[in-house]
Amino acid sequence: MDARSALFDLYGDHLRSRGSQAPVAALVRLLAPLGITAPAVRTAVSRMARQGWLQPVRLPEGAGYELTPRANRRMDETGERIYRLGDPSWDGRWHVVVVERVRDRGRRDRLRAALRFLGYAPVDETAWIAPRPSRELEALLEAERVRAERFFASYDGDPRGLVARAWDLDGLSHVYQRWMAEAADLVAPAGVGAPDEVVFAARLRLVHEWRKFLFRDPGLPAELLPAPWAGHAAAEVSNKQSARLLPAASRFVEDCLRPATSQGDQANQEGEEASQETPPPDASHRR
Repeated sequence: MDARSALFDLYGDHLRSRGSQAPVAALVRLLAPLGITAPAVRTAVSRMARQGWLQPVRLPEGAGYELTPRANRRMDETGERIYRLGDPSWDGRWHVVVVERVRDRGRRDRLRAALRFLGYAPVDETAWIAPRPSRELEALLEAERVRAERFFASYDGDPRGLVARAWDLDGLSHVYQRWMAEAADLVAPAGVGAPDEVVFAARLRLVHEWRKFLFRDPGLPAELLPAPWAGHAAAEVSNKQSARLLPAASRFVEDCLRPATSQGDQANQEGEEASQETPPPDASHRR
């Protein structure tokens, strides 16, 4: 996991519910258990700010960064797909997007990757479909300066056949099954009695690996999926393990977000209490 990906996961999984902001010093402390260095964190934060995901903010603890409105919109949509507990409703219509031809290869590849991330799949070179519209589509088309026609349509044919041509569900099912086998290894370090920072790191790695499915799974409604669908079982594993690890991970986050002066005061207080509870060694035992 690189620093930029870890920051996206950290803000989405922990910091958004805590005001969507944090001091840079706290970000460094939070990513240290993942083996990410302070220079790497600072570089990634600056890069995300240039890309419009973070914006600088002055906090009582010092310089910090908070999520931009664009980042909050992205996390609203991805959160619905990440923490899915049930099947999304579907009215039987497809959202169709017909984009203009983009001749520049780099720009075209970037557009295709972004549309797939939003849950769309191509049915030919310029036409893309999804079971529901993405709230981020307009922003994407505007950012890429691409014109597109958008409308809803019903498919006059077998919808399962259309899905089979647009998405590789067999391949996706195998990936889900492999992920379930690997999830046990991801959370193995976070056993009973593990330090909070170890649990935090294990949970963030689990969430990070789970979020990779955003690039592959469009969140199709149940009536279009084979039964049983491995994605449902994988979601149960992800949600169960994430919930189990959350209390210890949250304690570590709160500890890192506490101002450094408070951490020092607490450590001094604990030291004073320990010295009062433990009597000094008897001088007669020093021989």
